[in-house]
Amino acid sequence: MSTPKTNAKSLSLAAEFPPTDAAAWRKLVDAALKGAYFDKRLVTRTYDGLRVEPLYPRARDAHAVAGRAAGAPWQVAQRVDHPDAVEANKQALIDLENGATALSLVFAGSIGGYGYGLGGSEQTIARALRDVWLDAVAIETDFSAQEKESGLNLARAVKARGIDPAATQIRFGHDPLGLMTRNGAAPRPWAETAKLLAGFAADLAGQGFKGPFAVADGRAVHAAGGSEAQELAFALGNAVAYLRMFADSGVPLDKARELIFFRLAADADEFMTVAKFRALRKLWARVEEASGLAPKPAFVSAETAWRMMTQRDPYVNMLRTTIAITAAGVGGADAVTVLPFTQARGLPDAFARRVARNQQLILLEESNLYRVADPAAGAGGIETLTTQLAQTAWALFQEIEKAGGAADAIAEGVVQKKVAETRKAREANVARRKDPLTGASEFPHLGEAEVKVLGVPRVTVAPIAGAITFPALDAIRLAAPFEALRDKSDALARKTGARPKVFLATLGKLSDFTARAGFARNLYEAGGIEAIVSDGYKDRAEMVTAFRKSGTKLACLCSSDKVYEAEAVEAATELAAAGATVHLAGRPGDLEATLKDAGVTAFIYVGSEVLSTLQAAYDI
Repeated sequence: MSTPKTNAKSLSLAAEFPPTDAAAWRKLVDAALKGAYFDKRLVTRTYDGLRVEPLYPRARDAHAVAGRAAGAPWQVAQRVDHPDAVEANKQALIDLENGATALSLVFAGSIGGYGYGLGGSEQTIARALRDVWLDAVAIETDFSAQEKESGLNLARAVKARGIDPAATQIRFGHDPLGLMTRNGAAPRPWAETAKLLAGFAADLAGQGFKGPFAVADGRAVHAAGGSEAQELAFALGNAVAYLRMFADSGVPLDKARELIFFRLAADADEFMTVAKFRALRKLWARVEEASGLAPKPAFVSAETAWRMMTQRDPYVNMLRTTIAITAAGVGGADAVTVLPFTQARGLPDAFARRVARNQQLILLEESNLYRVADPAAGAGGIETLTTQLAQTAWALFQEIEKAGGAADAIAEGVVQKKVAETRKAREANVARRKDPLTGASEFPHLGEAEVKVLGVPRVTVAPIAGAITFPALDAIRLAAPFEALRDKSDALARKTGARPKVFLATLGKLSDFTARAGFARNLYEAGGIEAIVSDGYKDRAEMVTAFRKSGTKLACLCSSDKVYEAEAVEAATELAAAGATVHLAGRPGDLEATLKDAGVTAFIYVGSEVLSTLQAAYDI
């Protein structure tokens, strides 16, 4: 039997459906919303105020953003951050033998150190890189302010091995502006630092190293809670400052741009991360054009984000980082470094490092994510977000330039003030669980098993002596406030043999209270407060008796609005008389004043201030 031939050009998979348009779609949506406000239900806004629609048409006349070459895989980079150079070397060799194609040398006190990292001496670097084929493996560095000669020491270690510097692929991550912002301090005025860095670069170039020698790193802004546009503007402003620095030292602009690379954070907001990496390339191309240069793709490195990592239920971090890797790769990153899933708990062991490595290898070799250059090109949503991000970041970049450039803007706190405002809004949304964190603020598991990390103490770095100070961008983890409550619960459990508890005072039938009892249990256990649950009680008297036997002082009423109208006031009064501090699951509506008079002290519902409620519960 012959197979019918199909003309691929005329094939239309939706040919049997009638044509439609945006107006017809909107009419159907409005009918489904039944009078609800479209913008409130279906439109969201980012922390930059960008409007995100539920549906976008295809972007017409879109072009791929020039970046990583088509069919070229990104570099699979593994962190080298063990403080013991011998152990760091063992880890690096295992990684390289099992699929890693690059190493990220992390130094203690660097932006990406997160409490760990190598020392910067030549001996330490040489030992950490023993038996690594430095002319075949890409090396990226994350330097610190405390070890200002780490780059030169790395060069000495290379030359001591008899390796031609020109044969290496070393990205020297000098980033004094990023370190200034993270530390809130500078060891000397920027003009002096710029001359020092330009001298380092000239020295390294004179030895035969190709560079780049400076990195415009946005991670300090991202880890401090900043927005995507703020991260982009910060990185762009720093890159322009480095471009001027090299030009002032006599390097032609066409060569100077090749001495700079970029590094951004990639997080689990997939579409925003894809758009951010694409927007960076458009922004840098605009700078090049303004400088009289024909745009040429810069090297862009990615590291999965610190602020999204959780200590609790850390296996969920595997999902977060997988999304982040995918987004960075699709967005055109040239190299990706993954924080192992236990990074927030301590120094990761061999298993966590293997998972971090294999996540990338699977996405590259099995999912083949690298084979298409800019696969998001033409997608209406991504194209719109890319353009909006680029426009917003450019406006912020202009503010940095108006302040006198990156160094002056940092010294005056221009960048830090904006990031602080965004961080405050972000933390408020985390506290209300508007920005949920699975395993921490949502769906906690009080009985989770411990995960293994290496028993290596965190590295203490000395503050910068004689520094010029200004506001710092301290790194945060968004889950930390909830985890602090979980730690408190664990401590009480070890001390007394029991966790703090909340009695779920269910009213009515199982079908009446199941939904809100489940919601309440999830909420309280996010703070380490164990819920006492039941299948219901025959009457309020039995429920109050069960509360007295529970040994707790906190009770939460759980039922439907209909049952609340009939019984909530009396139940709250009886529980309060029995010695309970009473909460109620659900919005109180018209009953709020009456319920408060009856003894209800807090209402928990979607969007309520969860964190402060949990913190107050510990006082009970």
